[in-house]
Amino acid sequence: MQQEEIWDADTAQRYDTPGSGMFAPEVLEPAVDRLAQLAGGGEALEFAIGTGRIAVPLAERGVPVTGIELSLPMVEQLRTKADEATIPVIVGDMASTVAPGKYTLVYLVYNTISNLLTQDEQVQCFRNAARHLTPGGRFVVELWVPELRKLPPGQTATVWQSEPGYIGLDTYDVLHQHVVSHHFRFDETQQARLFRSPHRYVWPAELDLMAQLAGFELETRHADWAGAEFTAESRSHVSVYRIPPAG
Repeated sequence: MQQEEIWDADTAQRYDTPGSGMFAPEVLEPAVDRLAQLAGGGEALEFAIGTGRIAVPLAERGVPVTGIELSLPMVEQLRTKADEATIPVIVGDMASTVAPGKYTLVYLVYNTISNLLTQDEQVQCFRNAARHLTPGGRFVVELWVPELRKLPPGQTATVWQSEPGYIGLDTYDVLHQHVVSHHFRFDETQQARLFRSPHRYVWPAELDLMAQLAGFELETRHADWAGAEFTAESRSHVSVYRIPPAG
């Protein structure tokens, strides 16, 4: 599965779920609050900006936001909310595409770094973030923690969410650190819709080493955008990396 095939026009049309899921106020608002604070009055660059879930409310807070996005259909969906003058977008991949200017903040949210399917691409993504930052600038990564403790020997799949009308299932290739997420949506009929996306999962320690290779220092790591303590039981993390200030 190529990323361009996954994030197609049909997916872009169905991606936004205003008021629920990843668009629920309790999910969205703490992320925007924290990113606005981290921007520190400067400009922000979002890798994989998508349909503008974060960028639009962040721009409304007065933070100038530019985006990089591989999927043209996702950009077209974003354009129904904000024009090019308000949120400029450069079409390309987040590991190598260069946006004009320098930024105090680069951010990559909702597990999206795992869409890069090799370690080398993920390292290049960190280097690309560093390329765009001013001295003292920050790179923020939101990522899930691999739940391999739920995977008994000989089993290759886990159900990570089950509720009326929806089942979320992950299948693992632990040798290559690959996982495919399967999202099944269904109703009272016999028909169901399946959306699948491949990922390369990354442990926090590996992520920190990637950051070091790109010249970053780990500044903070929390379990969520509100600043909860990150522990061995945390299912995700928000990690803030910083380029050392000049001098």
